[in-house]
Amino acid sequence: MRVRVLGCSGGIGSGLATTSFLIDHDILLDAGTGVGQLSFEELKRIDHVFLTHAHLDHIACLPFLVDTVGFVRTRPITVHALPEVITALQSHIFNWMIWPDFTRIPNPEAPWLAFRPLAVGDAAAIDGRTIRALPANHTVPAVGYQLDSGAASLVFTGDTTTNPELWAYVNDIGNLRYLIIETAFCNREKEVAIASRHLCPSLLVEELANLQQRPEIFITHLKPGEIELTMQEIIHSAAAYHPVMLQPNQEFAL
Repeated sequence: MRVRVLGCSGGIGSGLATTSFLIDHDILLDAGTGVGQLSFEELKRIDHVFLTHAHLDHIACLPFLVDTVGFVRTRPITVHALPEVITALQSHIFNWMIWPDFTRIPNPEAPWLAFRPLAVGDAAAIDGRTIRALPANHTVPAVGYQLDSGAASLVFTGDTTTNPELWAYVNDIGNLRYLIIETAFCNREKEVAIASRHLCPSLLVEELANLQQRPEIFITHLKPGEIELTMQEIIHSAAAYHPVMLQPNQEFAL
């Protein structure tokens, strides 16, 4: 299993794109603006999209993806998400006002888009790869994911703040190699982080204290304008964990 970072920023700007990962050639984990760098040939090979939650920075390219390649595919793109996320997409995006309802195009019997609900702890097995939903603590219903090739696992926390439930799952993963965890704000924005249910460096250190393993740790979802400061604070306070900033187009082999 190969995981390629398409976008990992908490905002946009030159060289920045919001959250999305390409798993091998056929699975997206989130569908933020990073999806826009894929070619048409790459886009039409995507069969599955696993969403952490319904916030725009994680779903922005999903409507464009379906619209762009639906007509050349022989089966729908399947979106896996919490029921509340699916309801949000159906109510506010694929509602004929913001975007067409592609679960009914060209007809309900052969649509370009299909939804498959999941719950925390559920695992989807796709061609020898297991993708499991993990608990997240955000302002809207949300999950993180474990990507498991059998040989190794990667955990992506998604958007989350202090989250004791997550570590019970993570510490039970025997083949954990990589942990990608968000830190959206610097320490001076701690109150904003708490209100919006994100992490800042001081909260990150408290969370990592629950980690009983020593995977490689990568920081994602940094806010433009505070990237350097936030990483300085992380490196200073969490040096024992050797965290590094996640980079666009970075690849992980599992």
